Amino acid sequence: MTTSKASESAASSSAGATGRPRLVSARFGRRSRSASARRRRRSSSIVLLFGLLATGVLWTVLAPGGNAADTASANEAVRQGKLLYSQGCATCHGLNAQGSTEGPSLIGVGAAAVDFQVSTGRMPLAAPAAQADRKDPLYSQTQIDQLAAYIQSLGGGPEKPNLTDEDLNDADLAEGGELFLTNCAQCHQAAGAGAPLTYGKFAPSLSQATPDQVVEAMRTGPESMPVFGSGQITDEEAVAVAAYVRHLQDTPAPGGSSLGKYGPVPEGLVAIVIGLGALLGVCLWIGARQKL
Repeated sequence: MTTSKASESAASSSAGATGRPRLVSARFGRRSRSASARRRRRSSSIVLLFGLLATGVLWTVLAPGGNAADTASANEAVRQGKLLYSQGCATCHGLNAQGSTEGPSLIGVGAAAVDFQVSTGRMPLAAPAAQADRKDPLYSQTQIDQLAAYIQSLGGGPEKPNLTDEDLNDADLAEGGELFLTNCAQCHQAAGAGAPLTYGKFAPSLSQATPDQVVEAMRTGPESMPVFGSGQITDEEAVAVAAYVRHLQDTPAPGGSSLGKYGPVPEGLVAIVIGLGALLGVCLWIGARQKL
């Protein structure tokens, strides 16, 4: 009996001794897991904070420029351009620029085509003809820009270039001359004086063309002119061609009168009429003196 009680007492004491370490271990494990979870949450918060900060910095650096004032100004230009279009262009090109029997569609032609046609006075056209002649523009440059903004908003297309003197001075003039002689001289003549084509059409003289208009013509292909895309002539090469055309306009003729820069035909005609005429007059004068 005594032995049994002693055994039970020893067993209970042993069980108590074993239970306490297990309880302490469980509590310690829960505390460790809680501390680890807190550390993970803290680390996640720090990573998220740095991610947001990096996103803000990248957006500030890489975000496109512009502000609400620029957007409002652009919208106003489109609105004014639509009014001008309705008054001067819709009769031939349709109310929504979709085209008609009197004029082609303007959707997708871009601001460059509008600036070229209107700034050179070719449009608006009073009456259909084989080809529109260059004349004084009917609109101011501000109105032309508004018309261009409206057409650009309809379907995109080539945008209006804005070349500066620095751009032209930095261009490769020799390369521009080679490109002009290869791609343009067949129609516009080597000196840019223009020449007749077929069916009443002609390649106009470039004596009044601005650098912007030269690039616009290459990119949009007005009248009988082909379109020269960036895959054929790069933007830098197009600027070089424009610089060469300006060089043709500004360079004086070293031999005196250029006779319109039409080449050897008028020069030969002048040589025959004036040169042979003068020789014939001298011969007649010598013959008249011998008779005396």
